[in-house]
Amino acid sequence: MNKNLLSFAILALAAVILVVNIWKPNLTESEKKTTDQTEESVETEDIPGAKLSALREGAEAPDFELNTLDGKSVKLSDYRGKKVILNFWATWCPPCKAEMPHMQNFYEENKDKGVEILAVNLTNMDKGVDEVQNFVKEYGLTFTIPLDEEGTAGTTYQAFTIPTSYILDENGIITKKIVGPMDENMMKKLTDIK
Repeated sequence: MNKNLLSFAILALAAVILVVNIWKPNLTESEKKTTDQTEESVETEDIPGAKLSALREGAEAPDFELNTLDGKSVKLSDYRGKKVILNFWATWCPPCKAEMPHMQNFYEENKDKGVEILAVNLTNMDKGVDEVQNFVKEYGLTFTIPLDEEGTAGTTYQAFTIPTSYILDENGIITKKIVGPMDENMMKKLTDIK
């Protein structure tokens, strides 16, 4: 009897979730505009100036400017004309550690084919710049590592589960979002590298 009750409760919960996600009330034109604007970007109270964007395939990737480990300033828009794997990670993250050798191999094999890797370290959630430098040295990483010391880029790109990666085309348009680690074959397929 308890198994039947539990099964019924799970099915009822699934049905409610399905209805909530599918059903949308009829909105007036002014309400639709307000809803559309709200979905485009929402100010966060935790990080002043940071916005949660409705990042979706086909949307333009929001620009940002961060400093790299060697103190250089990089902007995402500087990479227009190339495909970009925009990756968000931290040194303490086991799936990030598993993914990094694949990213390095992919980068070495394809950096002359019009593709770049920007591996944004979520420095505000990490163990400090020294730890990031040690990680980069240990893994022999040669692609660009911007440091998100304030957490604004990670928040904008909704990197709440890491690693999170976005594949951008040559025009800075998001073609795919991946949550979780990637391997070389997956990177080749997603960037359409032959």
